[in-house]
Amino acid sequence: MLVSAEVRAAVAAEIAHEQAHVDRVYTELAKAAARVDLVHAEGMARGQTERKGTGDPREEEMAGLFERDALVYNATRRRASLQGQHEGLVFGRLDLDHPGPEAERELRYVGRLGVRDDDYEPLVVDWRAPAAAPFYRATPVDPQGVVRRRVLRCLGETVVGVEDDLMVAEAPDDIVVVGDGALMAALTRSRGQRMRDIVATIQQHQDEAIRAPARGVTEITGGPGTGKTVVALHRAAYLLYSDRRRFESGGVLVVGPSAAYTAYIERVLPSLGEESVTLRSVGDVVGGITATRNDAPAAAAVKGSLRMRPVLSRLVREPAPDAPTVLRCFVAGHAVRLEADELERVRRQVLRHHQRNSSHDAAVRALAERTWLQVRQGERDEFIDQFTDSSEVEAFTRAWWRPVDPREVLLWLADETTARRVGARDLTPEEAGLVAGSLQVALRTGEWSVADIALVDELAARLGPVVDLPQEERGFYEIEELDDVGQHGVPALRTGRIVPDEGDFALDADGQRTAYQRVSHDPRERLLASRVTPADEFAHVLVDEAQDLSPMQWRMLARRGRWASWTVVGDAAQASWPDLPEASRAREEAFGSAPRRAFHMSTNYRNAREIFDLAQAMIREHVPDADIPDAVRETGHLPVERTVTAQDLVPQASQAVAGLLEEVDGSIAVISPQRWWSVAAPVVTAHDGRVVLVDPLSSKGLEYDATVVLDPDEIVRESPGGARVLYVVLTRAAHRMTVLRVG
Repeated sequence: MLVSAEVRAAVAAEIAHEQAHVDRVYTELAKAAARVDLVHAEGMARGQTERKGTGDPREEEMAGLFERDALVYNATRRRASLQGQHEGLVFGRLDLDHPGPEAERELRYVGRLGVRDDDYEPLVVDWRAPAAAPFYRATPVDPQGVVRRRVLRCLGETVVGVEDDLMVAEAPDDIVVVGDGALMAALTRSRGQRMRDIVATIQQHQDEAIRAPARGVTEITGGPGTGKTVVALHRAAYLLYSDRRRFESGGVLVVGPSAAYTAYIERVLPSLGEESVTLRSVGDVVGGITATRNDAPAAAAVKGSLRMRPVLSRLVREPAPDAPTVLRCFVAGHAVRLEADELERVRRQVLRHHQRNSSHDAAVRALAERTWLQVRQGERDEFIDQFTDSSEVEAFTRAWWRPVDPREVLLWLADETTARRVGARDLTPEEAGLVAGSLQVALRTGEWSVADIALVDELAARLGPVVDLPQEERGFYEIEELDDVGQHGVPALRTGRIVPDEGDFALDADGQRTAYQRVSHDPRERLLASRVTPADEFAHVLVDEAQDLSPMQWRMLARRGRWASWTVVGDAAQASWPDLPEASRAREEAFGSAPRRAFHMSTNYRNAREIFDLAQAMIREHVPDADIPDAVRETGHLPVERTVTAQDLVPQASQAVAGLLEEVDGSIAVISPQRWWSVAAPVVTAHDGRVVLVDPLSSKGLEYDATVVLDPDEIVRESPGGARVLYVVLTRAAHRMTVLRVG
């Protein structure tokens, strides 16, 4: 007991020592915050004038307004940065020996951002700075001058623990070594609803991937739990730090497999000091449209295939279903008529050289040339001018060659006859029927599927931006502007709150009904709400769970990374996309000739060995060459496997969750196939926020303290990747897992 008391006292003394330094850091942080407030106040004072009335500001006043905006903007950013780094600001310390007979040992603290004292001496080194590199790269084989690496565990501003890694054979007499090592300590922590950045526990091989050169394609592979996602996100933060001008101005796009995934990781980069990153799920990549619904596997496989490229190419050449089929009008005293076959020839001629949405004028000109061939009387140029100025022609072309939204064009395939005709060369009749059926589901539900987003993007690239046609000329008798519509007997339109029980109307502040705001109950209107925006291009694109992307989704990302560098994270054994060779071809086309480099992660830090043994035994049966990492942690608790009846599934799941709540401190997931989704919901709602219900595909990239897996055989049957998706499900738990089979 005496030894234990001595150890406790030594640990307490080390914590107290570190607390003193952390207190000093937060004192400087408070000073920095106060300076930011002064800058903000100074900025707000700039540009204020004594000017009265509504005259234009003088030139010097305009300069003051510009200075104000610049100061306030930068002060606001700095304030947000300081606030964002407040939690766990200091997380590491290095004790370094420098060569030389009189060299003193250097203490170097590492944290989320750099902090200096009043004398400009560093109190904390930013983790991305070269001076912090030994914190991640030092090993007993290559200590890089490090004697001891210490990880500080903080709760707010309070140091609650320390863990040391010794990098030399024997500790010097003046150094106390505490704990069993920082990495293993991090592995035993509970998993919360959001991913924790493990910047303090990144190992050497991971750090090499993080700090790899920016140019080209950096591929990070490895099995479940190897830290691929964390490494990739830290790489994004490092790139922004090392070349801020390039990556902040050009933008960094991070793409994950699902909305659940993006919610899980959304705080990682801000916690590392980076707010200038665009985070999207695959269903959110295209601006103006979003999707979370998944198609049935067979339909998703067709819609994601490169065979859809020629199908969509032919589709954009189709006339709109409501387009007129005959042109009849009088021009320059001549009756002209173009039948459907002639209109089709004009259409093909124009689309051979123009994008559809930007070729209205070219289409009108082509119609004029075609009709002149019927007339051939008088002056040709005069006839064409009168044709293009004709109100009848204008009314016809506005309907025949109107700009089309790419989402509207995709919905043309909901008609099975159209889908089979347009897809006849590339799709079987059954496959065309699957595409039509999936879009009919969209029209019934008012929700796009994730696979639809890449098709919309492909169509948008082929159609060009939707442009508004010039307004029709108004007659002299038409009112162009009404300053006060009330004087003409028209009640003023009011804004107001929408009341669902009031049908399609809204109530204003006085409780009166108004139709200014309309709540659409039409699924088609919801599908076409807003407007698809042009593709943004980025300086760096990070793709997680890359093995799940379809070829069409790779094309979608390629449009956003034409000049980008890439970080690509994946594991083929966890793929939910069935045709990996086709996806690989599309991926290589997206990367072009950019140089490649690869990093492989081989250690499973997430799963207890007992859990991972069950998962790897399953996947080896289906994927013999799967990349199997080494699990480094044991809990002594084997996964619980039970076979239950369909009637007993929910009671057994509830019992399993109740037991796990007693055994683990963190989050618990019930992972259920769609077949049992509705009956499994009460299992989750009966408990606090620690328990969540997740479908197999949405569980990708996530981790929990414990999981309850329902009906694994059904997960295999309904999932596009079959056993590969079950492999994902069986590797989500860190400490405990219960598997309930239905027999």
